[in-house]
Amino acid sequence: MHKFVDEVLIRVQAGKGGAGEISFLREKFIEFGGPDGGDGGDGGDVIFTTSEQLLALSHIRPEQVYRARNGFPGEGSNCNGKKGADLVIRVPFGTQLIDPVSGALLHDFTEAGEFVAAKGGRGGKGNAFFRTAKRQAPRFAQPGEETEEREVLLSLKMIADVGLVGFPNAGKSTLLKALTKANPKIANYPFTTLSPNIGVIEDLLPRPLIVADIPGILEGASKGYGLGLSFLKHIERVRLIVFVIDLENAYVETELGILKTEIESYSKELLKKPSLLVLNKIDRFDDKKFLKEFIQSFKKQKLDPIPLSAQTGEGMPKLRSELARLLRAALKTLPATKKKSKTPAPRLKKPVKPTAKKKSLVKKTAKKSLAAKKKKIPKEK
Repeated sequence: MHKFVDEVLIRVQAGKGGAGEISFLREKFIEFGGPDGGDGGDGGDVIFTTSEQLLALSHIRPEQVYRARNGFPGEGSNCNGKKGADLVIRVPFGTQLIDPVSGALLHDFTEAGEFVAAKGGRGGKGNAFFRTAKRQAPRFAQPGEETEEREVLLSLKMIADVGLVGFPNAGKSTLLKALTKANPKIANYPFTTLSPNIGVIEDLLPRPLIVADIPGILEGASKGYGLGLSFLKHIERVRLIVFVIDLENAYVETELGILKTEIESYSKELLKKPSLLVLNKIDRFDDKKFLKEFIQSFKKQKLDPIPLSAQTGEGMPKLRSELARLLRAALKTLPATKKKSKTPAPRLKKPVKPTAKKKSLVKKTAKKSLAAKKKKIPKEK
């Protein structure tokens, strides 16, 4: 099983420019051939691009130097060198490129696209470029532009529509399996999930919805306890938070309060997102009357939970309908993508019909111009 990696530090270096050539034309019957050294090729770029097939940064090796190809040197007969091949590094959606020295955000892949992290060096000019009327035979050329290594920190923040948040062994993985076609590892002991699991709901809205199972959060996760700190950042970009709590636990309000406190300690903006409270494992209660009264006690506290059993599927239709309702509202509030406006063709002005006054003025001016032409102009002596 591959280890889930959501942060990695690497070094990148663009290709160096190729050197210009020092060459002179030497052919039979041509006494003074002159310089014909070509220019060197530009170095390759280091380009990051998004890939839908990737969900983590496990394929990128830490502390490795990723180098693009150098440009080829110029040749005689005014032949320029070939450009060095670019190095393309694929990353998943949600990857941030950060400068580890200053902490500045270089690029954020919230959408599909490319980013040039290191530009290749320019190729040097050959001696043919430096030929002038006074300098007919230059015996020098430019070297290619050098490039330097730079560090880039890759940090992944998952882009999901729904984030399942809860304590270990609350049944999040089972709920993910019931909602989507995902097949996460499920067992009856804490910390089964050591990395976020991803699933896709395809039959709820017109577009597929991504659901992420965030690993269990403990009290003090925002201060570095447990595994929660490593994965709290993956909740930042979800549109809807679903708090999953084991109903067998008698301290439901306490668990919910701890979860909200840890999320608020990490970022206060997260609690402004729409959320749902799911009370899981209602199949463990044989006394249905007690279960109904137990759930009513939470509704009196204005919690409005959704009781269900992810194992048997009881209560799942209500959860699906609530997810659809809240996600429709969340997707409507998203800013519309601006389409590239095409320059419209110039409209031809419609001919304006002349009024009676304008017609009379046109006739008068025409008569005056004819009268002026008829006047004989006196010849110069």
